[in-house]
Amino acid sequence: MSANEPFTIEQFYKFLQQGKLMAGKCLRCGKLHLPPRPLCDDCYSQQFEWVNVSRKGKLLTYTVINIAPQQFQALTPYAVGIVQLDDGLKIPGMIQGLQQEQLKVGIELTLDFGSCSTPQQWPQWPRYCFKST
Repeated sequence: MSANEPFTIEQFYKFLQQGKLMAGKCLRCGKLHLPPRPLCDDCYSQQFEWVNVSRKGKLLTYTVINIAPQQFQALTPYAVGIVQLDDGLKIPGMIQGLQQEQLKVGIELTLDFGSCSTPQQWPQWPRYCFKST
């Protein structure tokens, strides 16, 4: 990676497209930022480096969507949740491959880039979902 790659959401999506989950690490205080940002919200530094972060974590909370926007109706019912990754970062995402009765706070999930179901007409950016480990 080039040291010149900006700490923007666009660069974050470029990494996702490459199958990498990257965060910005503040070089002054060490805080990880996901999604990345150009200013550390702890120490206000603007000096970061890109770091690869864990794809595994535990489900903190979730909801099941039964009535969805038009472009997601084909997926209903589907679950979305917040997963706390092993390194402490929290990230939202769709949860796939589990039945509703299998969803429980605390289950282990893994971020998956390759096999997520998404509607074709939705804006095209790199996607991920969470699946059972």
